[in-house]
Amino acid sequence: MFLEIKGITKHFGDGESRVNVLKGIDMSMEKGEICALLGPSGSGKSTLLNILGGIDQADDGYIAIDGERTGDMSEKELTLYRRKHLGYVFQMYNLIPNLSIRENIEVGAYLSDNPLDVDELMKTLGLYEHRNKLPNQLSGGQQQRTAIGRAIVKNPDILLCDEPTGALDYHTSKEILQLIEDVNKKYGNTVVIVTHNGEIEHMADRVVKLRDGVIRKNYMNEHKIPAMDLEW
Repeated sequence: MFLEIKGITKHFGDGESRVNVLKGIDMSMEKGEICALLGPSGSGKSTLLNILGGIDQADDGYIAIDGERTGDMSEKELTLYRRKHLGYVFQMYNLIPNLSIRENIEVGAYLSDNPLDVDELMKTLGLYEHRNKLPNQLSGGQQQRTAIGRAIVKNPDILLCDEPTGALDYHTSKEILQLIEDVNKKYGNTVVIVTHNGEIEHMADRVVKLRDGVIRKNYMNEHKIPAMDLEW
């Protein structure tokens, strides 16, 4: 098993204000799977994504990627783990405004010992002709493509996407989902997409649904459809 999540719990606050956000999460994924992680606000999906990404620490349980447990790592080892294994795509892009599109993607390449070819990746992303522009000269969809490029250029084992279409219109959202799908097929990254959009589950290999900090459903999608065929 490539990714193993076992007994993960997490709370915030103490005493009467204590909130148990995750209440014993168990799941696993094979390498190359696309997983849609769904649930209403407050279900714990973003917290789980942050723990997966090494941004936050669980109270109990462990996460193992290819046999490496994150909880056993020092802060330095955890930093190297994030560089080696993980790529992040956020809802609001988080691009560096005074760097060109090429330079924003190269920021990710500098963090990797085995980066992808930047020019080839920009061509795959449809960004090559915009490579010398600044982020504010691009559309929202093009900025999100750049954010995906920055994450993917590291050649990470796992791509973590937190509401990657949340700030985009319908047609651009489908283009971004198709791009994530294409990247998964081309580079073989394991992909976790946190989303409120229930239709995205239909493009995923695995669907995990959280409610009140507990996994309510976890199943393989027997009738997966291409991202461009999604409708909502």
